[in-house]
Amino acid sequence: MKKYYLLNIGKINLLCSVLVSFALTSCNSDPKVEMIEPVSILPMPQEFGYQPNSFILNPDTKICCNIEQLREAEYVRSMIMDVFGLELAISHSTSEANLISINTNDSLSNSKGNPEYYELSITPDHILINADSSDGVFWAIQSLKQVFDQTDHQDGFAARVQGLKIIDHPKFKHRGLLLDCCRHFFSKDIIKKYIQLLAYYKMNVLHWHLTEDQGWRIEIDKYPKLTEKSAWRIEQNGELYGGFYTKEDIKEIVEYAERHHVTIIPEIELPGHSQAAIAAYPNLSCKNQPVEVANDWGVFKEIYCAGNDSTFQFLEDVLLEVMELFPSEYIHIGGDEAPKYRWEHCDKCQKRIASEGLKDEHELQSYFIQRIENFLNAHGRKLIGWDEILEGGLSKNATVQSWRGMEGGIKAAESGHFAIMSPTSHCYIDYPLDAIDLERVYSFNPIPDSLEADQKKFILGGEVNMWTEHVPDENNLDSKVFPRMLALSEVLWTGTDTSRFDDFQERIDDHFDILDSMNVAYGAETIPISMVKKGDSALLKKEVNGIEIEYRIDSWESDDTAEQAIHFAPYTGPIDVNRDCFLTARAVKKGKPYGDSIQQKFCSKIEITELPEYKNRFSEHYSGGGNYGLFDGQLGSINFRDGNWQGFWGKNLVVTIELEEGQEVHEVSANFYHYVNSWIFRPIRFVVAISDNGIDWPKVGIETPQIAEDLRGQHIIEMKAVLREPETPKYVRIMAWNVNKVPDWHEAAGSDAWLFVDEIVIK
Repeated sequence: MKKYYLLNIGKINLLCSVLVSFALTSCNSDPKVEMIEPVSILPMPQEFGYQPNSFILNPDTKICCNIEQLREAEYVRSMIMDVFGLELAISHSTSEANLISINTNDSLSNSKGNPEYYELSITPDHILINADSSDGVFWAIQSLKQVFDQTDHQDGFAARVQGLKIIDHPKFKHRGLLLDCCRHFFSKDIIKKYIQLLAYYKMNVLHWHLTEDQGWRIEIDKYPKLTEKSAWRIEQNGELYGGFYTKEDIKEIVEYAERHHVTIIPEIELPGHSQAAIAAYPNLSCKNQPVEVANDWGVFKEIYCAGNDSTFQFLEDVLLEVMELFPSEYIHIGGDEAPKYRWEHCDKCQKRIASEGLKDEHELQSYFIQRIENFLNAHGRKLIGWDEILEGGLSKNATVQSWRGMEGGIKAAESGHFAIMSPTSHCYIDYPLDAIDLERVYSFNPIPDSLEADQKKFILGGEVNMWTEHVPDENNLDSKVFPRMLALSEVLWTGTDTSRFDDFQERIDDHFDILDSMNVAYGAETIPISMVKKGDSALLKKEVNGIEIEYRIDSWESDDTAEQAIHFAPYTGPIDVNRDCFLTARAVKKGKPYGDSIQQKFCSKIEITELPEYKNRFSEHYSGGGNYGLFDGQLGSINFRDGNWQGFWGKNLVVTIELEEGQEVHEVSANFYHYVNSWIFRPIRFVVAISDNGIDWPKVGIETPQIAEDLRGQHIIEMKAVLREPETPKYVRIMAWNVNKVPDWHEAAGSDAWLFVDEIVIK
């Protein structure tokens, strides 16, 4: 770690970084200046500087406060016992030295009316906290705790605490984490762990996603089937999965959050994402027919019936009990991804559209949201909804959470509505690191450049969104959230400044030991290694410092067993992959695997003399390596966003290639992706034709799919044409028929469908 010497007290970065052996006199003529052990504060304070000399924390130190801050003083006493093993007394006297003093003053000259403003000063005589409010006091305490956690000490003995001065306040008032406990359920203790972590990094909102198609997680006395039936699903392997929070659990969690100055905003999804509730009470739906709690991910047709008054009675009853449990100013009602298919075919909903003078189903959704908002407003609460609530007209007092890019927040602010920014581009930390890494989150600016100066005030802040479809347990959760959430904590507290990123990374490194002590199984900052294929070889590259690369090669038939997992070799140069093989590469840091490994399946590739000719162009969003991508010997994985898959939107695949003269063809195969939740369907038919002259095209193979069109889950389907006898054609044409339109049984019926292909293999 670098050593620092004091240059001045005041604004941030007024320090001289030097080697330990460097002459001190060139930095400062003050003979009392002492060497400084730097501390890393996250998020970065607005103003920060080291002060000369240290405070000696010892058993005689007293904590001084007024009666209003007694709870915070108790918090500090408990914190010092946990960190240092020292039991301190609380005093109301301010005349003594050797004090930790907590003061509130709502007229601090520098606060500019920000209730979260605080000042923290550590001198030889005092640790002094001044703040506008108890919120400011608490954030000062969190900064102090970070200093304590980086202070060398022995339990029960005096500790030397670095002198410093912090003047600080947040840029945004809403600094949140969305935690989805529906796709996967997390225990009460995990929720409390995350509240503590939020507070430690000055995040003040837990957006708690409690209802979904896949599970209902909150006890409602008036509707007991919501926890008897809706909280549980039968997984695809036949196992029962689920859970819920009792009212006593929630009261305990809310009280714990309140002590940590974290507001919990519950989300009760409506009108869509409601299949779990409908499974218990089918009368809430348009069809009034039994359904099961969903056991797959995606968007489903089932939706609360907007034409049925009993639906609104149910939701009002639920919200009354929710409001009794959560004292938050806001209630989040979702409002996203509400498929209109059921409403379009429901007599009651169509009657509602006519009787209310609505134009279409989008305005029916707006009616639905406004009716719920009026109910919440009548009970002193405000509504937040995802940006789909803009469809059909925005409710008068609604706050928009913008997730489909920044546009929803822009529209809200332009119309004088508040907005919370959490776009998929920067804030969806369920996404893999190759899509959103630490630096990507850190580059996020919640305030769009297009807003006028007087509109920017409507941006309340932002959230990182932690959806848990693919996050089954606590360790997975930790590795997704950390350290990426810390990047947003600094963006929302300090402000966006990408030039600070290197400094931010250094401070992150200092916090990994702290996260270890808090039992956080954090992940990597970015994909630590990358791979490119060049000719017949794979090249591996380090993307972060301080790592080594190891790899192994397996045959297609090998199992990824623990025994094989130890057979990694150090990477020294290009790896031959022009064969049927799996390459697995991993980073090693401090003797341990670091981050996710990368895996790639290869095959021997055939030589093509001319550019492949496509009848229909592949999507620019899923180009799969471009014109030669289907023939590059690099196969697509179960992640259809891995860059290897070519996608055709509502179009068929027809591609023609020219082979080297005399090239024998025994069989032609292609892999297709099938994932109906993302509107990707296996082809209706696979056809291979050959030609010697480019005019006559006899078909040498036709195959129809062996799996059902409505099969759920993610699948890679191989379709193959085996020639009766080897041929030496000049041209080969590969054709696959898209279903073109999403079928009627699907929740997105009538939309264009995707056809995904990679790799085409000719042997």
